[in-house]
Amino acid sequence: MNRKNLLQWLPLALFALVLFTPLRTPVLGALQRGLLATGLWKPDVPVATPAPADAPIVPTGGAAYPHNLPLLTLDGKHANLSDLKGKVVFVNLWASWCPPCVAEMPGIHALYKKMDPKKVAFVMISLDENPAKAQAMLKRQGYTFPVYFPAGPLVPPFDSNSIPSTVILDSDGQVAARHDGMAEYDTPEFKAALDNLAAGSHK
Repeated sequence: MNRKNLLQWLPLALFALVLFTPLRTPVLGALQRGLLATGLWKPDVPVATPAPADAPIVPTGGAAYPHNLPLLTLDGKHANLSDLKGKVVFVNLWASWCPPCVAEMPGIHALYKKMDPKKVAFVMISLDENPAKAQAMLKRQGYTFPVYFPAGPLVPPFDSNSIPSTVILDSDGQVAARHDGMAEYDTPEFKAALDNLAAGSHK
C-alpha cells in the first residue's frame, strides 16, 4: 500500500478503532466533554415552582418523589432514597458505557465537591449490568460522589428512557427540575439554584 492509499484509509481505520473497541466510550466522552465546555449544554436552573413547558429541563408538575426507591451502595449495603428526606437531592442516572454520561461526569463531580453535604445530597445511580465496570471507572477517574445501583425497578420520575438523566428534588421531595441528556452542571448559576433550594428548606 502506497503512502497516498494509506492516508486515505487512515481516517476510516481510526473511526473503526474508536467505534468498535473499548476506546469508544472514553474517546467519545472526551469529545462530548469538549462540546460541554462551549457552554451550549447548560440546563435551566432548578426552581421551587415549575419552569415553562418548553424549557430544556422538563418539570414534572411538582409530583412527590417516591419514598420507596430501594438502592444498593457500592459495597452492597441497602439504602433508600427516603433516607435523604429533608435534603435537596441531585439524582443522576448513568452508565460507564454511555459517552454522554462520561462527558458530563467531571462537571457533576466538581459541583458535588462545592456543595454542603448536610444540605445537598448526590445520588449517582449506575445502570451498569456489571457493577465492577462502574467501580473501575470511578476508581480510574477518582470520583468520590455517592454511587448506587437500583435494587428494584425504577419508578417515576426516575424511569427515563434515555441516559444520562438528572432529577433535582427539593427537601420536601418535590421535583424541582428534570433534564434528559448531557449538560454542564458545574456553573455558578446552577450551584446558586441548589443553594437557594437548600436555604428555603432550612428557614
